[in-house]
Amino acid sequence: MSYYSVFFIVVGLAMDAFAVSITNGISVKGFGAKHAVRQGIYFGLFQFMMPILGWFLGSSVKVYIEAVDHWIAFFLLAFIGGNMIRGTFSNEEEEGCPKGIEMTSKSLSMQAIATSIDALAVGISLAILDVNIIWASVVIGVVAFLLSFIGGILGQKLGGFLQKKAELAGGIVLVAIGLKILLEHILG
Repeated sequence: MSYYSVFFIVVGLAMDAFAVSITNGISVKGFGAKHAVRQGIYFGLFQFMMPILGWFLGSSVKVYIEAVDHWIAFFLLAFIGGNMIRGTFSNEEEEGCPKGIEMTSKSLSMQAIATSIDALAVGISLAILDVNIIWASVVIGVVAFLLSFIGGILGQKLGGFLQKKAELAGGIVLVAIGLKILLEHILG
């Protein structure tokens, strides 16, 4: 898998955290740079850890599924991306904090877990595709931190305009990368 493909996966994964960060920036009373850094640390740390966990899970079953690994990677990425795309057309609210509530460690942990479950699935795909998991996880964590920080600040400044667009873009990127992986293996 090329560095470009990994980078696009990384950005796609971070879009959930970005969208939730925008929501926090909009809805947390007194949101500022300190809040943005704090949520960036939570989201970045969980986005770093989950692919490693997924990689270990994927590595343990790799020898049994090598013949169909490209299909598994495609379905996992398409499922994750499809859910992100579908979520943009839903009228349900994001898991942001209600207006006037401070961000607690518990709420940030729950948000970080919810936005990094897809990183666990991607970690399984990365194990199947023999990607260096430490390098990929560091990049995933750093990008998630940066986009979470930026998302919070943008949410504070711009309001809810960007939230759904970011999640839609992330979903499209993940589905496209999954399709690329599938086509590369099928077409040689």
